[in-house]
Amino acid sequence: MSARNAKKVERRRAEVIMKVRAGLMSATEAAAELKVSRKTYYKWERRALEAMMEGLCERSPGRPHGDSDTEKEELKRQVRKLEKQLEERKKAEELRQQIKELLEKKG
Repeated sequence: MSARNAKKVERRRAEVIMKVRAGLMSATEAAAELKVSRKTYYKWERRALEAMMEGLCERSPGRPHGDSDTEKEELKRQVRKLEKQLEERKKAEELRQQIKELLEKKG
């Protein structure tokens, strides 16, 4: 499913959930319209309401600290490690080439 289609499906689910919460549709009707069981409908509804509540929580102003900085630092460490490995391989290749040249001169 493309990202565009996924967004349409998500919007449709949200629209149906809002209709049920507004009393315009029953959960049974919603489940039928979304072609899922009532149990699945209620799972989606619960997750949607939890996400809405989290989105409405007060937050500190400014840019959040934490995961993104941690992830960025980990990626930087990995890049440094890979650069070091690359440099070591270059040095090893240079040594191989020098050994090859020496052997050719003697041979």
